[in-house]
Amino acid sequence: MSETAPEVLTEVDGNVLIVTINRPEAKNAMNKAAAEGIAAAMDRLDAEADLRCAILTGAGGTFCSGMDLKGFLRGESPSIPGRGFGGLSQWTPKKPIIAAVDGYALAGGMELALSCDLIVASAAARFGIPEAKRGLAAAAGGLIKLPRQIPPRIAMELALTGDFITAQRAYELGFVNQISEGASLGAAKALAARVAENGPLALIASKAIIRDSHEWTEADMWDKQASYIAPVFTSSDAREGAAAFAEKRKPNWQGK
Repeated sequence: MSETAPEVLTEVDGNVLIVTINRPEAKNAMNKAAAEGIAAAMDRLDAEADLRCAILTGAGGTFCSGMDLKGFLRGESPSIPGRGFGGLSQWTPKKPIIAAVDGYALAGGMELALSCDLIVASAAARFGIPEAKRGLAAAAGGLIKLPRQIPPRIAMELALTGDFITAQRAYELGFVNQISEGASLGAAKALAARVAENGPLALIASKAIIRDSHEWTEADMWDKQASYIAPVFTSSDAREGAAAFAEKRKPNWQGK
């Protein structure tokens, strides 16, 4: 099953929604139409019960080179109100997203990767927030999110120098989950399949807690977590998971 939009392609592979930025002639630079396409795909991810997670990637061997400057000069914004750059930098769907990065993930492109939950990168991939080289700043999350995902002094260095880092360096810093020798999509699909095997309610709650808990105090973190976890432990899926384990079979998840 596949659907095609001018700037974004979507395809369902099992329980995984594959979302491809489809502007290879512009190195997948983000414009308004592409941002709207990504936002629509993420709405679909959350709306369709059979979908467990998504992969975000780019066509033509590049993930995303950042904001489309030609569109910017025309007065276009590559941001969606309430969701941010590319429809993701200030918002996330309930279900997990894996970035499959080939080539360059630069500026807004790196910030899109930052906004995903997991990252698989080809060995030749490069990451960077070079906005300072153009008299700009990484305002779509690079200055806020990056110091939470890698050591703050390294984030500071990347922001102030604008230099790129390799996929290997990103992996060593804990920014990238896996490196693939070839194109990243195959490895991302394998990782997505492992995620999609698991209980859908558990996936949603686990993502939400990991993303939200940095704001919780030690005094309230257990109560906060309980509000996310309680519906999971009382669900039919929790009973099904236990039964499937006892009966040595795959669980039949219902998402309830």
